[in-house]
Amino acid sequence: MSANTNVQLPTDQELVLKVIPMPCDCNANGDIFGGWVMAHVDLAGAVVPARYAGGRMATVAVNEFVFKHPVRVGDILSFFAKLTRIGRTSITVKVEVFAERFGSQNEYTKVTEASLTYVAIDEAGQPREVPKRPNTAQP
Repeated sequence: MSANTNVQLPTDQELVLKVIPMPCDCNANGDIFGGWVMAHVDLAGAVVPARYAGGRMATVAVNEFVFKHPVRVGDILSFFAKLTRIGRTSITVKVEVFAERFGSQNEYTKVTEASLTYVAIDEAGQPREVPKRPNTAQP
């Protein structure tokens, strides 16, 4: 895979998380574990729907997950999220992850993209309806 650098960051999505992977996050090949990236995508993906629904959300599906390029130790990862579907009790989110490679800040490579679905749940863990309009109250 040739790295497509100097990619433009999305302007129609919200930056919800930035993180730098460390050596303890590597697999035997020296790349960052895919599971580590997946866990952070799940965290990032939950931010916007939880705000929209005004409460607890649970991940119910990973609809699509594509690793485009390896993530390396020291990369600065930026996670962008955007709502793509709002159902009666669920919300689907697109998450895109961009890496600024160590030593080449301000040059971005899209390393991962995913689509996840979250369901709004009540205090008992049961599905609840998503409000018709976003909850504007800030936590």
